[in-house]
Amino acid sequence: MQFYYGQQMPLRILDEAEFWKHQEEEHTVVIRELVAGLEEPYVETLKKWEEVLSATHQQVVRYIESVTRAGYYLPDQLYNQVLQLVSYCLQQSLEFIKLCQQLKNESAAVSKNPTAKVVLNHIIRESEYFVGIAQVLLYSK
Repeated sequence: MQFYYGQQMPLRILDEAEFWKHQEEEHTVVIRELVAGLEEPYVETLKKWEEVLSATHQQVVRYIESVTRAGYYLPDQLYNQVLQLVSYCLQQSLEFIKLCQQLKNESAAVSKNPTAKVVLNHIIRESEYFVGIAQVLLYSK
């Protein structure tokens, strides 16, 4: 992501959050479909994560609509709410990364599936990309 958006930066980071929350939501399905015999607790956890990530995705979409309607003037309160939402998305991605690492390291079904390990590594890297973007925005303020 480029950081020369100036006034449009809140909208740009929300666009990133919208994309990556949707990706993470889809990744829960990919993992469940890819790993035959995945242990039931992990299947259930991934289903719950799918719901939570979907809800976060929808919340981000609502904020995109609010920021877009605000035009060139973004009230401080809305800007601060955007930062709080981005912080929440960042923490959520960190927790999702932990889950993926746990699957990779502790699931017997994943340990028998080399493709699943590669896919999990890819999913982790993608979530880490969003974490990096969010950290730059949040910690540069």
